[in-house]
Amino acid sequence: MSSAIEQFSPATREWFVGAFSQPTTAQDQAWSAISAGKHTLVVAPTGSGKTLAAFLWALDRLLTGDAGRGGAAAPGGGGGRSHS
Repeated sequence: MSSAIEQFSPATREWFVGAFSQPTTAQDQAWSAISAGKHTLVVAPTGSGKTLAAFLWALDRLLTGDAGRGGAAAPGGGGGRSHS
């Protein structure tokens, strides 16, 4: 199993391993970059797992209450909300 999948919570990791044999190359590379807090653009063919790469990370962060990890905040902070 990819080391990138080890960055997920145990519950997410268990689901992924039960549903898929292994991450795609796009997922593995995206998760490595995202977990390092890098801004990440995933470019790969249709059906290569790009959507799951992005959303599984976001859902896992929400599940664990760690939404700030991995560059989740909008540039300038505030989560994209305006403060008046």
